[in-house]
Amino acid sequence: MELTYKKRNVYAEADDTELKRIFDYCEGYKKFLDGAKTEREAVTETVAMAEKAGYKPYTLGGKINKGDKLYYNNRGKSLFILRAGSADIAKNGVRILVAHIDSPRLDLKQVPLYEKAGAAYLKTHYYGGIKKYHWLTIPLALHGTVVLKDGRKITVGIGENDCDPVFYITDLLPHLSQDLNKKTIGEGFEAENLNILIGGIPQKGDEKNSVKNGVLKLLNEKYGMIEEDFLSAELQAVPAAKAKDVGIDRAFIAAYGHDDSVCAYPEITAALQTETEQTVLTILADKEEIGSEGNTGMQCVLIDDILNEIAKSYGVNPAVLRSNSMCISADVTAAYDPGFASAFEENNVGMVNCGVTMNKFTGARGKSGSNDASAEYIGYLRGVFDRYGVIWQTGELGRVDLGGGGTVAKYIAKNNIDTVDMGVPVLSMHAPYELVSKADVYSAYKAFCAFIK
Repeated sequence: MELTYKKRNVYAEADDTELKRIFDYCEGYKKFLDGAKTEREAVTETVAMAEKAGYKPYTLGGKINKGDKLYYNNRGKSLFILRAGSADIAKNGVRILVAHIDSPRLDLKQVPLYEKAGAAYLKTHYYGGIKKYHWLTIPLALHGTVVLKDGRKITVGIGENDCDPVFYITDLLPHLSQDLNKKTIGEGFEAENLNILIGGIPQKGDEKNSVKNGVLKLLNEKYGMIEEDFLSAELQAVPAAKAKDVGIDRAFIAAYGHDDSVCAYPEITAALQTETEQTVLTILADKEEIGSEGNTGMQCVLIDDILNEIAKSYGVNPAVLRSNSMCISADVTAAYDPGFASAFEENNVGMVNCGVTMNKFTGARGKSGSNDASAEYIGYLRGVFDRYGVIWQTGELGRVDLGGGGTVAKYIAKNNIDTVDMGVPVLSMHAPYELVSKADVYSAYKAFCAFIK
């Protein structure tokens, strides 16, 4: 018996066959990243995957039968995927996997378009926690949905194809930055200055707002839009870069949206591919980055409605169902970065290449806003992961009192459901281009498969 504990390196223990599995799996993940940069796109991509696996749409109030494979699309922005198992749910409850599919970005304001100094710009309002200077001077793509005045809904996507233009936020040249350099990062980069350059050719014959009018003409020709249609639009600027391998050995992936696609994709694939007698509910949630609010976030009562429908269909008391259910809140955690070592406590932080990371608690300061999973539940999961050969580790978000953050775990746990946070450690979290280890992505997939079984 080994008396001491040490973290295990997934790559160090992988043979050639396992290494190929890791790399092959992450090719699928990279394709998902590039096709699902917003929550709407993630739902669209996942519905296609689910339907290919035999899942059918579900309507609230409908009967759920054992063996059913169903999905509930909530307003195109969150998704519930249900596999109705044959196991006794009064005794076993439901296995629940939750990840979020929204990521930090720049949303367009409702009246965004203006002209200044011979160019046209779009006003933005940032979404989620960002470092504003990260978003300057990088190529941006425009994604989203517009409901036109006549009620038609159109999808906008500009900047992802090789032939597309991209968009851009300017920065001040270093030669003139003496005053700017004296300010803090928070003071020097103001949210109201995150304005996206969208055009520069004047509309012939127009004396005023000629560049703006030229932009509107192009939008009208391509999408049928007029300026008023921005009022009923959800348009987001996201990095235009594709997911790419990093390192001469290709051990890592850099991409926009690892938080939280790097947990959502393993959750989706585990749920769709794993054979089990358990009833499994897989949730892709919106709005986590802004507190899980609204009718597509995890504070919505929709999860209660879905669980109640399952209980009713199986003839089980819903309170009993919830009390015997288990959940993994699949969300990323901070990876140890030796370049910023003082932000971490090295014994208790996720290390890249050492597997999916369990956070017993999140929150800030004295665990404020945390779920804080029980020793019994963690002990149960230890046994499951050991049985299925999952390499995993534990971690915290960072040094105590330095900062902190929360997840959706507390909203699941309040339903009397055992819940713990578990996800892939990320370097440069919330940057426009984040970094993860392929080994950790595959470890998350194996952990979620084991949990479902």
